[in-house]
Amino acid sequence: MTKPSPQDEDAKRLAELGYKQELSRTWSGFSNFAISFSIISILAGCFTTFGQAWNNGGPIAISWGWPLISIFILIIGLCMSELVSAYPTAGGIYWWAAKMGGPVHGWFTGWFNLIGLIAVTASVDYGCATFMNITINRFVPGFEVSLRNTFLLFAIILVLHALINIFSHRLIALLQNVSVWWHVFGAAVVVLILIFGPDSHQSLSFVFTETINNSGFSDSSFWFYVLPLGFLLTQYTITGFDACAHVSEETQGASTAAARGLWQSIFYSAIGGWILLLAFLFAATDVEAVNEAGGFVGAIFESALPGNLATAIFAISTIGQFFCGMSCVTSMSRMTYAFSRDGAIPGWRLWSKVDRNRTPVNAIIFGCALALILTLPALYEAPNGLPLAFYAVVSVAVIGLYIAFAIPIWLRLRMGDSFVPGPWTLGSKYKVMCWIAVIEIVIVSIYFIMPLVPEAVPFSEDFTWTAVNYAPIVVGVMVIGVGLWWMLSARHWFTGPRRTIDDVPTDETEPVG
Repeated sequence: MTKPSPQDEDAKRLAELGYKQELSRTWSGFSNFAISFSIISILAGCFTTFGQAWNNGGPIAISWGWPLISIFILIIGLCMSELVSAYPTAGGIYWWAAKMGGPVHGWFTGWFNLIGLIAVTASVDYGCATFMNITINRFVPGFEVSLRNTFLLFAIILVLHALINIFSHRLIALLQNVSVWWHVFGAAVVVLILIFGPDSHQSLSFVFTETINNSGFSDSSFWFYVLPLGFLLTQYTITGFDACAHVSEETQGASTAAARGLWQSIFYSAIGGWILLLAFLFAATDVEAVNEAGGFVGAIFESALPGNLATAIFAISTIGQFFCGMSCVTSMSRMTYAFSRDGAIPGWRLWSKVDRNRTPVNAIIFGCALALILTLPALYEAPNGLPLAFYAVVSVAVIGLYIAFAIPIWLRLRMGDSFVPGPWTLGSKYKVMCWIAVIEIVIVSIYFIMPLVPEAVPFSEDFTWTAVNYAPIVVGVMVIGVGLWWMLSARHWFTGPRRTIDDVPTDETEPVG
């Protein structure tokens, strides 16, 4: 008897989970790893949110905060690897929650995941636009670095990423692979420039013991409030790794490849990001210049390096961020497609269509349009020129994605031994790891809805709306909206994942809640 091909096995497993093989399964295991590695993108998050950590904790928030928070995120990733191995579907974490808990869990997980992915796309492309604006200005001084030009570039980048995902679907996997090597070698070049370019470097004592509080909050709140706000750098940079699940229906050998790709993308990004960030800190010899720039990492390059080397770093980061945004659109559109396929999003028939090339075109356009709308507040300048609207979008991304991660992890914990694992499993270690993951997510979600500056504290004397961290507003409106929708309507018709294939028996565990 002829042995079934790996693609036949993947299609059979997908059929057991209730779906026809509609997306093109052409991605290798490395390509699956590559999309999450690209979305994590140390050339994006480490550059764009460096100022949040610098102003809220200083060097210790980076040198110690990065590896500490990375360990917690890796634990979250390992818990999710076990789940994607058991359920390799494009719906990813939404599908897991619905399967293990029931429709209501899938409903809220899907919406948190969707808003998180849209916010990640928005934040990455806006960060890319910021660095692109600076890079262009260095070549064309007449091109002003301004909020208006940055937003214009942001819109152009979003359109380009949509077009790439629509018309270059066969190249996306290849571009993901190129992105990995750009991030590896690009980051290495940046580190080498920061080692050999500056005339002097900071001391070990500065890098590993220095504290900075530019937040505006009192020093008495440094350890329990200010410093944790600085951890947004790590928590935001290392996210979006659920992409391995969202493209699992396009990945060969997904039950093992997607699980391995997920945790490895976190692990290697954590190591590479720490090396890169330490290089930043050792090169930050002009502390005053960085403080005056609001903690913007570009002030390190401009104060420590000759102009051509600083320009090279800006260009390397901009290209890396462009790759990252492209991957974000891919992941976001697949989740939108999968959630729509199950009838959860208004207009779901439109968003769940695929074209003749088996690409979810409408889902791509839908998500990119919402990313543009979410970032509109960035057109208004915040106090002291800090990019508070950008940090708010970042907070929305972190809260949305990590709460979506927490729900299926908690449900897996609740199922205990009744959970049927795939070929990649944590074994008995799942208990302690799942508890750690859930507790960490609850804590960071609370911190990242808090005011980022004193001017954002409600009813304070200096309160101004342009300083507000609107993450709790966006998340709160979403929770209330989809919650009311569930209570008044969706609970009567939303049944979770809809089977698109009915002739394959399944012995999967039924929902228990």
